[in-house]
Amino acid sequence: MSQQTIKQQARRTAREMAEKRRREREERERRVVDLAEQVMVAVGQRDAAVAETEKRAGQALRELTEVEGLSLGEAVEWCGETITVREATRLRRLANSDGEQDGDPGDDSGDDGAALASAGSGGAGAGMSAG
Repeated sequence: MSQQTIKQQARRTAREMAEKRRREREERERRVVDLAEQVMVAVGQRDAAVAETEKRAGQALRELTEVEGLSLGEAVEWCGETITVREATRLRRLANSDGEQDGDPGDDSGDDGAALASAGSGGAGAGMSAG
């Protein structure tokens, strides 16, 4: 075998190996992109589901306080104290973020004070709700 033939064969083999490695990298990158996309879609769906369920919870809390006349603290107690008054306030505001903000903007602040006093009912933080 001549030197020329050996060099040509070596170049061809090197090019083939380089091409094979390039294809493998491209395939891996496609898999990585697909998996990253799956993660982002799933997280986006989770966030949308959380937002929707939080909005429903906020609407129910609004009904408890506005229709049924409970204070926010009482509503939290009726919910088995699975949420805090602070979270209940946040959820109610989420439910109101649809453009229903025509109501009294001070509505939540008066309710929160009463709710904090009610929720604290003699606990260590009860005296702090007035301040």
